[in-house]
Amino acid sequence: MKQLVPCLFLLFLITGCQDNRNVTFEALSLENTKCKECPEVSIAIPEALGKNKLAKSINLTLQEEVISKLTFDDEINAETMQQAIESFTNGYFELKKIYPDETIGWKATINGRVTYEDNNLITIELRSYLFTGGAHGYGSTNYLNFNKKRGREIDPWELFEDREGFQEYAETQFRLQQNIPVNKSINSTGFMFEKDLFYLPENIGFTEKGLKLLYNQYEVASYADGPIELTLPYKDIQKFLSGK
Repeated sequence: MKQLVPCLFLLFLITGCQDNRNVTFEALSLENTKCKECPEVSIAIPEALGKNKLAKSINLTLQEEVISKLTFDDEINAETMQQAIESFTNGYFELKKIYPDETIGWKATINGRVTYEDNNLITIELRSYLFTGGAHGYGSTNYLNFNKKRGREIDPWELFEDREGFQEYAETQFRLQQNIPVNKSINSTGFMFEKDLFYLPENIGFTEKGLKLLYNQYEVASYADGPIELTLPYKDIQKFLSGK
């Protein structure tokens, strides 16, 4: 099913939809149907249509992300998502050979969606959940930001004109949201920032409601605390953002 992503302007200065640079996507789905005993694998991500530089960059980046999450068999040099599924499957059966009575079925679910698009930038959110035994599985969210003019993925630091100023502002808002006193250390209420200093997460993405900062499980808190999110409205952070 084809889907035209809504045209949104950065910082919510919406003056009309100019779709000359918008990207058209269709759903791409893959499942593991090799055998009944095989791990359950479900992949549902957007696929950019066209052969331009941007579409190729988006599709390649998504493919590489999926491959990195599913590769478990060192003997398979996975270059495609289907090969990554085979690697995940082989990893399960290799473990089952060693622990035939203890190995519980593995599971992997990876879903992607476009969370934001304007004339300059597009953001894709990739959510994944992997269970490979143990007490519980592990879920994570990644934000992938693409510069439409340059036709490539951009690093989070490229989003800011004033990163230092933004980090100071983000810490203030983080403390307010998490009820951390200004005169106390960032870890005083139970967080686990390295060196007891606030820092920005690896995952920063544009959404309809604002710029989202997301710390996945274990990054700055315990597994039980789940992911830690902070969404900052564009009107409050406009001065820190790059023109991309």
